[in-house]
Amino acid sequence: MATAAPSAARVQRRLEPKLWITLREGISARQLAHDALAGVIVGIVALPLAIAFGIASGVKPEQGLYTAIVGGFIISAFGGSRVQIGGPTGAFVVIVSQIVAKYGYDGLAVATLMAGVLLVAMGFARLGAAIKFVPYPVTIGFTTGIALIIARTQLRDFAGASASAAWSPWALALGVFTVVLLVLWPRVNSRIPGPLVAIVACTLAASLFHLPVETIGDRFGAVPTHLPRLSVPDVDLARLRELVSPAIAIALLAAIESLLSAMVADGMIGTRHRSDMELVAQGLANLASPLFGGIPVTGAIARTATNVKNGGRTPVAGMLHAATLLAIVLAFGHLAEHIPICALAGILLVVAYNMSEWRMFVRLFRSPRSDVLVLLVTFSLTVFVDLTMALQAGVVLASFLFMARVANLSQAGFITHMLREGEDPADPGAIARRHVPDGVEVFEVYGSFFFGAASKFRDAIREIERKPRVLVVRLREVLAIDATGLRALEDLFDKTNRDGTALVLSGIHAQPLQVLERSGLLERIGLANVFVDVDAALARASELLRGE
Repeated sequence: MATAAPSAARVQRRLEPKLWITLREGISARQLAHDALAGVIVGIVALPLAIAFGIASGVKPEQGLYTAIVGGFIISAFGGSRVQIGGPTGAFVVIVSQIVAKYGYDGLAVATLMAGVLLVAMGFARLGAAIKFVPYPVTIGFTTGIALIIARTQLRDFAGASASAAWSPWALALGVFTVVLLVLWPRVNSRIPGPLVAIVACTLAASLFHLPVETIGDRFGAVPTHLPRLSVPDVDLARLRELVSPAIAIALLAAIESLLSAMVADGMIGTRHRSDMELVAQGLANLASPLFGGIPVTGAIARTATNVKNGGRTPVAGMLHAATLLAIVLAFGHLAEHIPICALAGILLVVAYNMSEWRMFVRLFRSPRSDVLVLLVTFSLTVFVDLTMALQAGVVLASFLFMARVANLSQAGFITHMLREGEDPADPGAIARRHVPDGVEVFEVYGSFFFGAASKFRDAIREIERKPRVLVVRLREVLAIDATGLRALEDLFDKTNRDGTALVLSGIHAQPLQVLERSGLLERIGLANVFVDVDAALARASELLRGE
């Protein structure tokens, strides 16, 4: 029986932002107060992170802030999660810096716009659930690789290295102080964000004692106290072709990171996000961010968790997080130029450590060898080649290995000969319990009849020593069949026709039956030769032997 297609109303519900749902349900004054507090706290937490991620990505610090303000607001306003917080993240640092180094910011802006279009298309194509199936070794491999690269690139700033000196004791001291403070601060006060405390403390120390350390102002000049004007980058066909691969990498990374963050949030608050709507919101955010000088944006797991822990339960908290950042930029943006670069490097080192998942990386070595191979390939390509290739190669390799596993689980052969001994004697459907007339062969396929198993099917068919008068193909264990499996059955039907052998099918399920019917093979075989159980199929075989 065919499965009904999703109704238009159901699809529309999938693409309805959580903000609209919460507004329709109503938000109590108490919850609104919690959301406001959470939004302010997350905005404060996001301030140093947005600046740090902007600098580490090879752009100006304010561009990280613009990303969190514009992209963060859109993700909360149109997203499929109640508590998702969007902004620049550590996962994007490596790929963004590579694109900026090769194509400049204009190239990054175009790639981000292209990624935004891809994400919106993925959402409307209802691919949200498919993104969740990216293998875990791939995710851990590139996450750990990204963390290692972030840590490696921050060491020079952490130590205060410059053109005139290999390192600066003052910069190193402030960097170490930042790391120690970030590690110990949660034990002192879990409400006040550690990164903010570290930034304020290091900035005050550098300013009051006139420490010879490089600041944001020294490297980038004054930080603007306003949002930039809307600006559309120049787009030409040649540039679009060059940026297809980076755009795909940005889109995939944004989708994986945001949906992973939404899943973590679901576990924390006991709700369920709408993955397709979340992809659409991510796409809209990445379409808007570069128009205001921003960089790629996605869901941020740590900031989302901070939002939840501080009482945020509706998208209002995420929108207020963006508003808080905007207010800070407008009122105090000029003070950001005094922040020491080494302190930001210290923050990023801690971020890299937290995102490295090194314990899980080590634990995965106890997994099957195929998973270890995927992990190491993804990690190595991330570290030594580039993230784009790592993502693509990791997913493709994992897919091939998965298909190989499925093929290994599939089996095909003649029960009347090679598989009969392996039958379960307690199985009421066992052929050993039945009389198979002379001239009849019973052939069974176990597992999904995909292209991996089709070769086994063909090999087993070739092993028949003499042509039977009737061939019963038992499909009771085949729940799904693809085009290659269908082709194998068509080849078998053609062969039996040439050999003068009658073909009978037994135990066919709904999906294979639909495939055979749509292809026309069911009509060629004949409904009179297709049965639900093997007893009826054997009875039909006896009739065919008698010429009935």
